[in-house]
Amino acid sequence: MTVRVDLNISLDGYATTTDQTPENPFGEDWGRLVAVYTSTRTFRERVLGDESGSGTTGIDDRYGAEYFENVGAEIMGAGMFGLHEHAGDPDWKGWWGDAPPFHCPVFVLTHGIPRDPITFANGTEFHFLDASPEEALVRAVEASGGGDVRIGGGVRTVRSFLAAGLVDRLHVAIVPILLGRGENLWQDLRGLEQGYTVSSEVAESGVVHVTFARD
Repeated sequence: MTVRVDLNISLDGYATTTDQTPENPFGEDWGRLVAVYTSTRTFRERVLGDESGSGTTGIDDRYGAEYFENVGAEIMGAGMFGLHEHAGDPDWKGWWGDAPPFHCPVFVLTHGIPRDPITFANGTEFHFLDASPEEALVRAVEASGGGDVRIGGGVRTVRSFLAAGLVDRLHVAIVPILLGRGENLWQDLRGLEQGYTVSSEVAESGVVHVTFARD
């Protein structure tokens, strides 16, 4: 069992954007940050349900495919689920509609916002916890059936697991754009590379895939 993280970040280390508007809730910068990933064949098939075979292949698609392999449970923050905007809506089931692309138990760290579990026909189950990273990881490992546990995001949640030394494998896709502001993945994580073997690979797109693997 491996505790894993996969994130897209900018050249200057930002994993979130700040240019959102009511008319464009994700912002143009978010589209730039994830454009290479969302163009892959794997993303189009696994997230969009596009079985036409369209989409890019190569190194970016290989990492995209690895993102979905052997995941037995996922942990995410309240913001990734959307509780920061929909805390008062009991019918809110996340951003992904009736077929979330997880197919496994997902543990949402709620910071005290109570929610009942939600189960989908495709095997996705959302469970809501007010718990520390260590406590949430115990629950996720128990539910994973021996598969990996993925720390899905957002970036503050990922940083909390990295700071606690709970992540076995961190993969970052460094996209060649500059954002200049947002949530920086590396904030307060000086020396993180110690204790990991670090490798990198440049994709055809220019994205640099850097992997930190526990020694």
